[in-house]
Amino acid sequence: MEKKILIISCFACFIYTALSLISFLFSGFLVLSTSLLDIVFLSCFSISLLLLYSERQSPSTEAETVRAKNSRKDYYTEKDKIELPKNPSSITFDEVAGLNEVKDELVEIIDFLRSPEAYKKMGAKLPKGILFYGPPGTGKTLLARAVSGESLSSFHNACGAEFVEKYVGVGAKRVRGLFEKAKRESPSVIFIDEIDAIGSKRTSETNNEKDQTLNQLLVEIDGFESTESVIIIGATNRLDLLDEALLRPGRFDRQIYVGRPDVRAREEILAVHFKNKPLCPTITMKDIAKKTSGMTGAHLANIANESAILCVRHRKNIIGHQEIDEAIEKVLAGLERKSAVINKEEKRKIACHEAGHALVARYLNTDPVSKISIIPRGQALGYTLQTPDEDKFLITQKEMEDRIEVLFGGRAAEQLLFDEISSGAKDDLKKANSIAYEMVCELGMSNLGNIIYDERIISNCFNIVNDEVRAIIETCYNHSIQILQENKEVLIALSDALLEKETLYDKEIDEIILSVNPDFKLPQKAICENN
Repeated sequence: MEKKILIISCFACFIYTALSLISFLFSGFLVLSTSLLDIVFLSCFSISLLLLYSERQSPSTEAETVRAKNSRKDYYTEKDKIELPKNPSSITFDEVAGLNEVKDELVEIIDFLRSPEAYKKMGAKLPKGILFYGPPGTGKTLLARAVSGESLSSFHNACGAEFVEKYVGVGAKRVRGLFEKAKRESPSVIFIDEIDAIGSKRTSETNNEKDQTLNQLLVEIDGFESTESVIIIGATNRLDLLDEALLRPGRFDRQIYVGRPDVRAREEILAVHFKNKPLCPTITMKDIAKKTSGMTGAHLANIANESAILCVRHRKNIIGHQEIDEAIEKVLAGLERKSAVINKEEKRKIACHEAGHALVARYLNTDPVSKISIIPRGQALGYTLQTPDEDKFLITQKEMEDRIEVLFGGRAAEQLLFDEISSGAKDDLKKANSIAYEMVCELGMSNLGNIIYDERIISNCFNIVNDEVRAIIETCYNHSIQILQENKEVLIALSDALLEKETLYDKEIDEIILSVNPDFKLPQKAICENN
């Protein structure tokens, strides 16, 4: 009724105003002896009525917006609903390499989903949840898809960020919808990637929407019946961020670390990715695995793909050593920029800088230097490539100090030969300081003793920690200067050769070092290879 009165009033005002204007323009006098001021007043009154009507039709606050949506039957539009695939994943364990222990841990769960009768007869229950955690690119999503593919279960994939919305209650509604559909299509696997987006620790600074979504997720996990063949798999790179209520037994019963592959695992992963690619017979997966220490499965897949692309670019029929090495360097350091124009003086400083890194590394017998180059790659104007012979899981204090000294080799060489330093050591300084802070604050490798300093403690005793870090940095830098001072002729020879050839490989580096200083102590392995 109120709506009709407003519409009729607005219409009457507009008619009266229009007639008055027409009469004023053509007759020179106003209808019903009204003045021009009356016309203006009536126009403003009409506009006010319209604004009042539109304001009453639309909610004025976010709370009213939510109530208005709740009052509708179509609270969720089609785009608000998470699309869930009904068919199981096509990926199986044959496509998951290098994770044998993890696959063994998942065998019983797959068997339970495929034939639950035997387990139910023994009174066993399906674990409610599995949490994969570890560095990015190690295969957590691939494992979840493989569990669905092996168990022939429907796969329901969602990302944690999909449940985080502005309005309170939206995320919780989506969680309920996800679990209801998974239960209807059991046996099923629910996979929530980046679960820390909704499962992070709750603090005093509450977020109502986020807390409601997490609470709903906890309720849904607890609501599983023993007869329902539904399992939830979560994946995160930051286990330390997750709420304790989410991690307790009865929710995520199994927490499985998916780490970086070792050399044998890398061989298996590379074999999968190079399976359908023509590879030179002299190249083995073991050789490539040794050159890719510390890389994840995603890196290895990228290397295999990049090498195939480079092979096509070079108009070759098979992938050779050149393509493999170039692909590894591209993944590690970025795209090579041969067209970059660098003046002679800067080029000499870059050559000196990289020669300093290589010489200190050879002197300290750290990870072998396989290549140094002054051809820009990525953001770097030059680079020194070190490839470990084997994977290491522990590192000593001396090895950490050696790493800092190698990082300072470039700046020390600049100061020694040019008596000045440049901005080229920016990245080296960041890495060196990061290692030094880790030694002092996390590993107890300083005069402060076996104490761990977290952020709260560091803020209270910053000067003490900073003095210890400074002492480590200065000691390592002075030692780098000393090494290069004792081998200054070798440094100049390496710098000149690098300036001439732009790229030097391991054998060339060792030959230059021994030609200038035959008494230079090379690693025993390098001596055997040169002989």
